[in-house]
Amino acid sequence: MQKNVLTVGHPAVQDRLARLRDKAAPTPIFRNLVEELGAFLAYEATRALALADAMVETPVSTARVHRIATRPVVAPILRAGLGLLPGFLSVIDDAVVAHLGFYRDPKTLEAIPYYANLPDDLAQRDVFVVDPMLATGHSGSAALTMLEERGAKNMTFVCIIAAPAGIATLLEHHPTVRIVTASIDDRLNDHGYIVPGLGDAGDRMFGSTSSVPVSARPV
Repeated sequence: MQKNVLTVGHPAVQDRLARLRDKAAPTPIFRNLVEELGAFLAYEATRALALADAMVETPVSTARVHRIATRPVVAPILRAGLGLLPGFLSVIDDAVVAHLGFYRDPKTLEAIPYYANLPDDLAQRDVFVVDPMLATGHSGSAALTMLEERGAKNMTFVCIIAAPAGIATLLEHHPTVRIVTASIDDRLNDHGYIVPGLGDAGDRMFGSTSSVPVSARPV
């Protein structure tokens, strides 16, 4: 399992994660920390992107340079994944942005899809799915399945905190996916939350009280 999983132990990452876990962190601080962690994690996750040779004219001469060969795709899982997006784009500013909407059924903990906006040409692109938490792995696995059905082959899941159960779920259904995270926590509680975790990332990031879309709630 570990060969597919990278835990980023950089001191700057771990210090921000510590502040993020603090239940006293207000929404603006929490949101800013998520964005900063998005940049650190993107830096590590995109380290192996292929490069292509190019030539540019400097003010002095001609220089042989290296550019990213193919624009990657970053796909935040709505809604909490949006918090990692600005940080990711600060590292790879011309990435193609896709959107995947899932919410977790509060009773079954299954991933319920409600939105998808994806480019057609995924087969030749590196695809990075971003979501702050990898808990049960249901939403992450469903997102990867949706991308595979559209032709994606080289996929990486980027999260701030992962639970062992979520990692196992992703690798069981998608054995070639890479997982990049800042921490692998102990376990899930009876409600499917990561322990010790940091609570509901979406609620804390946006100041809301529920991650279930109103239009998708049963009447």
